Amino acid sequence: MSLILVKENIGVPKYKQIVSSVEENLTNGLLKKGDKLPSINSIKNKFSLSRDTVLTAFNELKTRGIVESISGKGYYVKSENIDITQKVFLLFDELNAFKEDLYNAFLNNLGKNKQVDIFFHHFSYDMFRKLIYDNMGNYSYYIIMPANLRNTIAVIEKLPEDKVYILDQTHEELSKYPAIYQNFEDDIYYNLKQSLVLLNKYKKIVLLFPEKKQPQGMLIGFQKFRKSTNFPHEVINTLENRKLKKGEVYLILDDQNLIFLIKKIKQQQLKLGQDIGIISYNDTLLKEIVENGITTISTDFKEMGKKLAQMVLNNERVKIENPNALIIRNSL
Repeated sequence: MSLILVKENIGVPKYKQIVSSVEENLTNGLLKKGDKLPSINSIKNKFSLSRDTVLTAFNELKTRGIVESISGKGYYVKSENIDITQKVFLLFDELNAFKEDLYNAFLNNLGKNKQVDIFFHHFSYDMFRKLIYDNMGNYSYYIIMPANLRNTIAVIEKLPEDKVYILDQTHEELSKYPAIYQNFEDDIYYNLKQSLVLLNKYKKIVLLFPEKKQPQGMLIGFQKFRKSTNFPHEVINTLENRKLKKGEVYLILDDQNLIFLIKKIKQQQLKLGQDIGIISYNDTLLKEIVENGITTISTDFKEMGKKLAQMVLNNERVKIENPNALIIRNSL
């Protein structure tokens, strides 16, 4: 009995008939995980098809995770789950509380029969490149968070343009791709301007800016703010060995340094919100509670995840700037 059946003049594209044949044989048990599929040439010759027709069918099965290709050997059944209609490659820089909110919102709004595989490049260009190269051709969509890595276009352009979405931070070189992103420059500038009445009780604003991880737009927005206000300022890259002074307000961009700063405030017996101020970036539930509340500049990551899912489901090729807001609490 032939595993593949293709008929003439039945109103169903021939590549779809090949896909349906594989699905049916997985359902009735004639094909199982690890089994080898008939070769492209054997199907092509038996049914007088073009090689592209057979390859289109196999590629659809591959992007759904049903089959895999092994170089020099052919195509094999990778999964017996035929309910998966699309597989999504999701590449984050790192996992933290707010990225988890984004991820969960994306999953919850993506609908059924979609498989999302999440990867992390940890701000390493080599890891970024390896993860994308290793997974080319295996997914229906590629959602990529390039972070502040340079020359990511050299890797991303290897993927089919109509399958790529850019997330959170985009660059001019990636302007041709649809994206949902934060405008870090404007977010820092306008939210600091909005908080100026509260900032005026402090003598200096200090930006902690470790360049390896943080978007350059944040630094540009900060410099734009201090130029437009002449507010006394300082940019540092570490809190190590720093003695805090009364009248300083710190703009902290990551949670690890936020905890370290709060610890230093306690060690020096300073009072948060009076002697020392803090503005943190990216809101979490914990920041509502710690020290009676930490002031934050934050986008809505749940909304970002929801919009991202809608873009993928509707195949929208647009750019969306996710809104950002200042949340004032005790620390300022």
